Amino acid sequence: MNRSQAIANRFREVILDGTWIANTNFKHQLTQIPFDHVTKKVNGLNTIAALAQHIHYYIQGINQVLIGGTLDIKDKYSFDFPELTSKNNWDDFLTQFWSDAEQFAQNIELLHDEQLNAIFTDAKYGTFSRNLEGMIEHSYYHLGQIVLIRKWLETAQ
Repeated sequence: MNRSQAIANRFREVILDGTWIANTNFKHQLTQIPFDHVTKKVNGLNTIAALAQHIHYYIQGINQVLIGGTLDIKDKYSFDFPELTSKNNWDDFLTQFWSDAEQFAQNIELLHDEQLNAIFTDAKYGTFSRNLEGMIEHSYYHLGQIVLIRKWLETAQ
């Protein structure tokens, strides 16, 4: 397995199908939850929906760079989303999330070592490799929050 395949597989683990690091993943956590839990605020924390949309925002933005586009995302907008008002909205979001995540992984697999070591849009961001690994770490961070919020909501009933 080459380096880009290894990074893509690590990304798939946290979002789509892995259990090695956290014994769970986004897909498992987000498809097995009542809709009212997804949008419920707990002690001023972000909602589960907001955390999922936040990660998806970065997947979309980095994906654009991976296919040769510009980096247009901004941290200050990374939690600005329309409110999810129905289970259908949530289900549509999840369908898009899983599709974009798989496309992200496939785009990573296409990178050669010299591309992984190249500057990611601007020297201040470091290399492609650094940003892809950072995306994985960022995803695990928010996955942990989702797990804790879910447990809190499930025990509060």
